[in-house]
Amino acid sequence: MSRFERVRAGLRRAYESGRESVRGARTGATAGPAEPGVASPASPGPVASPSATVVGAEPPGELHNSTTSRDDADVPHALRIAAAWSWRLIVIGVVAWALLKIVGTISIVVIPLAVALLLSALLAPAVGWLLRLRLPRSLATGVVLVGGLAAVVGTLTLVVNEFIQGVPELSEKSSQGVRQIQNWLKTGPLHLSDNQLDRYIDEGQAWVNANTERFTSGALSTATTLAEVLTGAVLVLFATFFFLRDGNNIWRFLVRLLPVAARWKVDDAGRASWATLGAYVRATVLVAFIDAVGIGIFLVIFKVPFAFPLAALVFLGAFIPIVGATLSGGVAVLVALVDSGPVTALIILSVVIGVQQVEGHVLQPLIMGRAVAIHPLAVIIGIAAGVVLAGITGALVAVPLIAVLNTAVRRLAARSVPDTPPDAVVVAAQAP
Repeated sequence: MSRFERVRAGLRRAYESGRESVRGARTGATAGPAEPGVASPASPGPVASPSATVVGAEPPGELHNSTTSRDDADVPHALRIAAAWSWRLIVIGVVAWALLKIVGTISIVVIPLAVALLLSALLAPAVGWLLRLRLPRSLATGVVLVGGLAAVVGTLTLVVNEFIQGVPELSEKSSQGVRQIQNWLKTGPLHLSDNQLDRYIDEGQAWVNANTERFTSGALSTATTLAEVLTGAVLVLFATFFFLRDGNNIWRFLVRLLPVAARWKVDDAGRASWATLGAYVRATVLVAFIDAVGIGIFLVIFKVPFAFPLAALVFLGAFIPIVGATLSGGVAVLVALVDSGPVTALIILSVVIGVQQVEGHVLQPLIMGRAVAIHPLAVIIGIAAGVVLAGITGALVAVPLIAVLNTAVRRLAARSVPDTPPDAVVVAAQAP
């Protein structure tokens, strides 16, 4: 061995000896001198030996697989689960609140798009029928949209004309009805005097005068509301046209924005939800038509004025399930009371109740039950929430939204893998 190698070996031995001494010193300082006896965890001092008895300390328990520290292990399992659910529900609530605020801010855009989706679901079968006749897609969409618009405008024109023709007669009947009510208040069980009637009328007039400014401000805002309605109507027409013509391409574009692993699942859920929406809209139209025809026939038989407009009102009201046709039928009962007296009004009321019973026990389970399976309690809660959040529009959109979400969640939660699309390209991985 050369002199250089002997020097290097000596330096390495000195280095290793120094490391061992430093390591031993650190170990001794950490462990401290072991003292026999009893150690107390409450006071500082030397660490007890493994065989020492520690006063006031419990043996450490094993950590649960849901905990990350000893502090979590000291919290009851039920409380940990409740806290986990709580903060997750808080996050979901905050997100839902933010979405509602955003939707409320851009409601002038969201509401027309929702109406356009409903109209597209209703008119899509007609477009498909014209496409099977080899018409171009744009032409088929335009024909269906123009035909539907012409039907709506024609119906509204008939309703408005009949109202204009019958308003003078109804006004006279209303005056007679008011006088009959006054006579009943005098001669009926209340036995009100002329002075009391005059006082109540004066109080009502004073209330109207006190709230004239509020009524005027509401009337002044009508111009803005009319502008919003016109803007929304134009947006509904354009959105419906493009949904009918390019709806499939729009949906494919949206699906391509998702991760590849989630595309087939979301596509399957979306198409099933669209089928549910179409079935719901068509079933609602059929039920509304049956309600309107049933009540309208009796209005014509008993010669109640505005039979056709009232039947149209029942048709529109039936788009709000369970409560819509009842409220619109109540208007028919009031018109019958003013025009033909209490006997005819009671008959029309019984007809409205009978039609609602047929709808609730026959039509809804038979027609609507096959389209969407939604519990009546969910329907009532959805309508109430829609009215609170968005008024009449919310009541119209609430139930189809619940139906669509119900189908989408069920499909997304299903464990089965959707069928491979016929135009899909499957790339097989080569064996290594």
